[in-house]
Amino acid sequence: MIESPQLEEIRQSIREKNNSIASLREQWIRRNPYYYAQVIHSLRFIVPQGCTVLFVRCSTGFLLDALKPSVGVGVDDSDEQIAIARQQYPHLRFIHQSPEKLDLSQQFDYIIVSSIEDIVDIKAVLDGIKKCAHRHTRIILLHYNFLWHPLVELAESVNLKIPQRLHNWLSHDDVYNFLRLSNYEALHTKKIVLFPFYVPLVSTILNRFVARLPLLRDLTMTRLTVARLSEVEVQEYSVSVVVPCKNEVGNIEGAVRRIPELGRRTELIFGDDKSTDGTAEKIKEMIRLHPERNIKLVESPGINKAENVWTCFERATGDILMILDADLTVIPEELPYFYEALVRNRGEFINGSRLVYPMHKGAMNLLNVMGNKFFSLFFSYILDTKIKDTLCGTKVLWKRDYEEIRKLHGTWGMRDRWGDYELIFGAAKLHRKIIDLPVHYMERISGVTKMTNRLRNGWIMLRMCFVSLRKIKFY
Repeated sequence: MIESPQLEEIRQSIREKNNSIASLREQWIRRNPYYYAQVIHSLRFIVPQGCTVLFVRCSTGFLLDALKPSVGVGVDDSDEQIAIARQQYPHLRFIHQSPEKLDLSQQFDYIIVSSIEDIVDIKAVLDGIKKCAHRHTRIILLHYNFLWHPLVELAESVNLKIPQRLHNWLSHDDVYNFLRLSNYEALHTKKIVLFPFYVPLVSTILNRFVARLPLLRDLTMTRLTVARLSEVEVQEYSVSVVVPCKNEVGNIEGAVRRIPELGRRTELIFGDDKSTDGTAEKIKEMIRLHPERNIKLVESPGINKAENVWTCFERATGDILMILDADLTVIPEELPYFYEALVRNRGEFINGSRLVYPMHKGAMNLLNVMGNKFFSLFFSYILDTKIKDTLCGTKVLWKRDYEEIRKLHGTWGMRDRWGDYELIFGAAKLHRKIIDLPVHYMERISGVTKMTNRLRNGWIMLRMCFVSLRKIKFY
């Protein structure tokens, strides 16, 4: 924290102001229930109930309590606000401390920094919360759109808003720059509340739909910027490579021979989906011939590829989950690139992309290419993240993230036969960093493709996209 008499004078004036309005906050919240309901709804979209939450600049604790954390800690330098918070929410922990001199060693799943317009040294706060974050922690900055400065001042002057006399007004670029300077990566910014008052039907249309449209969303009042640590300690992790199989007997030996050892320990999980060509017997033979490799055979339910993969994931013991299709059209030798991208924090959901390198002749037909490009554009709009290839079978993620994604299975309109959309939508809902990794896509050596009935599959994918549009974009 920067120490100087001039800055300390500003800090003292902000503390005094916050103390003076402490007893008024609950009254203002009750007078503006619609606005606060919108903020809480958006925060709950990011922060699931039952997580550990640190709330910096927590004021009287109203928002922290609304999130229903399993462990909730609020920090504020206003002793009057902290006293009210402790009295009203005794099940939470509130600390009277300067956010710029944060002295906590506990780590949290989510860290929220509110009212950054009231913070004198924003970088000191961002530097201080770093010790409370791990590689999976989401940082959330709650702040105003600087374009609303004149309107907020007008609202204060006519007694429509609690008089805060805010110190900082930050643009989108300012917020992202502060995060970069403190070694965070901004993932995205949710822009909410175009109309902060309740008028039946009108408020819903403006805030749920109009406020999500390009250009118009830039006019919204409130911002929720989600970020993560950009630098983490690199360690060795265990890996589970899941190979879903159905009548792939000719590719099993090649998979065992070509899949490299990764990280601290690698297990190969072959999920046999009721094959009739001797695939299961071939896997058992590989287990006998290669005792040096940790190979498992999982008998899958024979429903579809997605259920095959989920069954294998349940048996997986690795920290990292990898999917490699048994046709070996994505070459196994590129799996170390996926491992490196994940453990070095380049991304948290690594999605293979077959549409960068030139394809081997016959690897993908024209209709599949066209469909893939269409859905990649649709996905990129829904998720505000560039995704080039939505249907590549090679995907890599943390097992702990899959445990959360699993809770969302079947909530995207239709059952995903292949599992790709369930994983991508789930990772996006968890606000994980999704990144494409270009792979070489080759023609299969043995067996026949299982990607048939393309029109039916396309209809299923389209319906899932529209449901995700409502749940992620227009939530």
